[in-house]
Amino acid sequence: MQILVVDDGQPALLIYKAMVRNLPGCVAVCFRSSSEALKWCELNEPAMAIVDNEMPPPDGLEFVRRFRRMEKHANTPILMISAEKDSELRHKALELGASDFLSKPVDVIECTARMRNVLQLARYRKQLEDQAGFLAGQVRERTQEIVARERETILRLAKLAEYRDTETGMHVARMAQYSRAIARGAGMPTADQEMILLAAPMHDIGKVAVPDSILLKPGPLEPHEHAIMEQHTVIGHKILHGSSSELLQTAAEIALTHHEKFNGSGYPNGFKAEGIPVFGRICALSDVFDALTSVRPYKPAWPLDRALREISRGAGTDFDPRLVEAFMSELNEIVRLRQEYSDEEAIEAGASPQERAG
Repeated sequence: MQILVVDDGQPALLIYKAMVRNLPGCVAVCFRSSSEALKWCELNEPAMAIVDNEMPPPDGLEFVRRFRRMEKHANTPILMISAEKDSELRHKALELGASDFLSKPVDVIECTARMRNVLQLARYRKQLEDQAGFLAGQVRERTQEIVARERETILRLAKLAEYRDTETGMHVARMAQYSRAIARGAGMPTADQEMILLAAPMHDIGKVAVPDSILLKPGPLEPHEHAIMEQHTVIGHKILHGSSSELLQTAAEIALTHHEKFNGSGYPNGFKAEGIPVFGRICALSDVFDALTSVRPYKPAWPLDRALREISRGAGTDFDPRLVEAFMSELNEIVRLRQEYSDEEAIEAGASPQERAG
């Protein structure tokens, strides 16, 4: 280990160098100029620094101040030595980051013992930091495993809903990707963007309880059928809610609210504006956009420009106008995602769709 020694007096340097030789595995690197020592410290990492305070500028206190500003030396132990016995100087040195303080004349035995103790404390600190880093890594690894299992659960449940519906698995993939893009355009934190990406595929899980005669009907639904279809939001929420998992809690919220409308005319609860959770508002927009631009049993896919006009028309009524703005700001990315996650059987057509819920 290298021990940095800074003192403008040659005799003192020789004494400190002899002390360092008594420390196993240590070698002294000596400087008579604190400026030169600081330059050396920019490229090297000593195990400890021994610094005399009474030197031509920069003095020992200034050395400590500059030394501590270097990130790699934030925890390197410093032994400050001074001819002054003033307690104010001692306090100032410790405040700036000195680990210990000795007054001249230096007792060789005491100084060597102080150096040994400071180094030992530094070793203990490093061991604790290494152990803490190891434990933190273990926690991260376990957390990643838990998140991976949660994500697998979400995707498997989404696959279950997919088998009950004529919509392809690409619908849930597109809808999730669109939702993340909208969240990004709205300036939401990255963690929220990733959360909606993972939770959105579960939005229609409640359709597992909708009869095939309604779910797969190629034409408009009758009023009583529409009422049954609307229950997929409530059923989806019942399936997902009650978990301690933030991911499943978010998925439950989305399942319940992704058919609410900004003006309060949606279902199942008629929530409006800010009363609709933001993830639900985002998924409502991405779900409708994908429905408009995809082939469904009851309609062909709309051309992109027609779908965009419909989205713009719904700002403030069906959709949060701020989220429509976010959607439009991410339009290039959304178009790219639409192509990347396209259904092979999807074809563009301009015919009017038959309106139906779901």
